[in-house]
Amino acid sequence: MTAITDTSPIAPPRKGLLSPTNKRRWENFKANRRGYWSLWIFLVIFVLSLFAECIVNDRPILASYKGELLFPVVIDYPEEKFGGFLAETDYRSDFITEEIEANGWMVWPPIRYSYSSTNSNIPHSAPTKPFWLMSKEERCSGYPDGAADPNCNWHNLNWLGTDDQARDVLARVIYGFRISVLFGLALTICSAVVGVTAGAIQGYFGGWTDLLMQRFIEIWSSMPVLYILLIIAAILPPGFWILLGIMLLFSWVGFVGVVRAEFLRARNFEYVRAARALGVGNATIMARHLLPNAMVATLTFLPFILSGSITTLTSLDFLGFGMPPGSPSLGELIAQGKENLQAPWLGLTAFVVMSVMLSLLIFVGEATRDAFDPRKTFR
Repeated sequence: MTAITDTSPIAPPRKGLLSPTNKRRWENFKANRRGYWSLWIFLVIFVLSLFAECIVNDRPILASYKGELLFPVVIDYPEEKFGGFLAETDYRSDFITEEIEANGWMVWPPIRYSYSSTNSNIPHSAPTKPFWLMSKEERCSGYPDGAADPNCNWHNLNWLGTDDQARDVLARVIYGFRISVLFGLALTICSAVVGVTAGAIQGYFGGWTDLLMQRFIEIWSSMPVLYILLIIAAILPPGFWILLGIMLLFSWVGFVGVVRAEFLRARNFEYVRAARALGVGNATIMARHLLPNAMVATLTFLPFILSGSITTLTSLDFLGFGMPPGSPSLGELIAQGKENLQAPWLGLTAFVVMSVMLSLLIFVGEATRDAFDPRKTFR
């Protein structure tokens, strides 16, 4: 009696999302517990800041008025829609609040302040300290009915106090954190693109190309960067994209050396010579065969470059050459703390936020460096 054999084709093993090398790197990254948890904490804070309008805002998230569903958080409705005459609606005013509640309802964010809105019911002249450092009678003394006023609740109180213009510090910190991280990410990505491209061209072609570009980089990097940034920022009008372009002029240099060294080392490898012999173009060889190896070293620098970009933006804001006046900025909050020593919560808030943010990025950078180091193996 013959045995029946199964002649159906065997399905090939399914490939995972990560290659074995990347799996090892990810395990090494997770083995650094400080960096691993720092990444998650930073991502959670950053994602929450992206939805800052739904957390701290002086506009309702959702409203219903006379049977019409409104979205004030994303759409600017004129005040005449609610019986007023201004071009922009102040939803915190008693007239607008009573009008909407009489004909519908509103869903507010937890904190009813934006980064530019002021608190007109502060107990004394600005800056004012956090509400939990005051008694109920003191923190509600600016309201018409005092402690019995229904508007004196935790939605309208200032958790971290107000600055010297009676603006909510917590709102400015959340929005300022978002701007700082987005600016740092944009500058880091643009700098990496320019720096990696320049380093790849230098290392791959070598010779006079490498020599001339290296002399140019040496001259360019020897310039007093801070003074040039201050001069250009003082001439041009302040703005996010203008400041990004100014800082990009010098920030790309840090990537060149690492990429150049990797391309110089690998351009004469056997697989590169074989690709040339087969007629593969230089651009294809650089992008497909050499760049992946160079990016291993480049990725380890990204968290450190990101933290440096955030620090530079904060420094320029502190000196008054950064974002436009009125923009939420951690550097501007530090400057206010320097000018208002009687309000220590301003400087302490900015210091704690900057310290936590930069520490998280440094810890992530250390874990990334360990992940891409082939000599390190964690168990």
